Amino acid sequence: MAVGAETTRAGETAPVYGRRRLLGMRRALGPVGEARGMARGMLWVGAGITLAFVLIALLAPVISPYDFDTFQANGKRFPQLAAPSSDHLMGTNVQSTDVLSRIIWGTQTELKVVLVSLIFSVGVGVPLGLLSGYFGGWLDRALVLLMDALFVFPFLLLAVVIAFLLADRVGQGILTAAIAITVVYIPLYFRVVRNHTISIREEPFVEAARALGARPFTVIRKYVFFNVVQNVPPLATLNAADAILTLAALGFLGYGIQPTQGAEWGYDINRAVSDAASGIWWTGLFPGLAIVLLVTGLTLLGEGLSETINPVLRKRPQVKVDLTKQPEDT
Repeated sequence: MAVGAETTRAGETAPVYGRRRLLGMRRALGPVGEARGMARGMLWVGAGITLAFVLIALLAPVISPYDFDTFQANGKRFPQLAAPSSDHLMGTNVQSTDVLSRIIWGTQTELKVVLVSLIFSVGVGVPLGLLSGYFGGWLDRALVLLMDALFVFPFLLLAVVIAFLLADRVGQGILTAAIAITVVYIPLYFRVVRNHTISIREEPFVEAARALGARPFTVIRKYVFFNVVQNVPPLATLNAADAILTLAALGFLGYGIQPTQGAEWGYDINRAVSDAASGIWWTGLFPGLAIVLLVTGLTLLGEGLSETINPVLRKRPQVKVDLTKQPEDT
């Protein structure tokens, strides 16, 4: 090794270690490049739709005509319940706010809540599932009992109860909605990770690590976690689609985001119910379409990831071999 060369673990030089990391990333992303047929179509269509909504959320201050609660411009109030026109491409609602602007800012609100709730759910459910599945015993029994108790409640009912209990202390904002959704999805991650951990801990390579004297948390971190975590991204993507519906339901019932704190599609649909009876279709149609599109994109992305990452479902490219062809003489 050259004098002064930067070294990493096991005495490797930095370029060698960097190549190993690059090969590891290529190996992890290999199944995505090998996706074929319906799985490939679902993956890329879902990724495209989801990416479009992410860009809308990030560029909301730039592309939105107005703020989410703006009802006047240049000292003149917007017309109430105005039909779509060149001034307001998706019309206005009963509060004289621009529907297009509320949908754009609502995209930011939806993705914020879903992202925070997924981080909390994965951050709590995955470690608990690893510990419960690996150690077993009284810890496993206690956690399974707790998660089953949460799993008994219908998702929406549990989210409404949590949001109601937190409304007075935390307020009806993004954090409250995220916590309500987090409590709903923690048992899902716990069950999936725990069941997979129970099967992985009996594998020969895990037993060999224990026989060599590796500590339990070292075994979990190096040998169990990376064999279990592959199930998390598809599940997280599918849960994100379901979380959009849960958040919209909370907003529709009045337990979601306060209208003064941000735009939310479920709240807009709730206010548009009375408009539909009068033939005013645009106040409810466009928020509903936004929910359908985002949920469809996340669902397709999750199903595509599931069929791509899961080695049982993944379809690998086939190479045709002609057995009648004779090898050429060299």
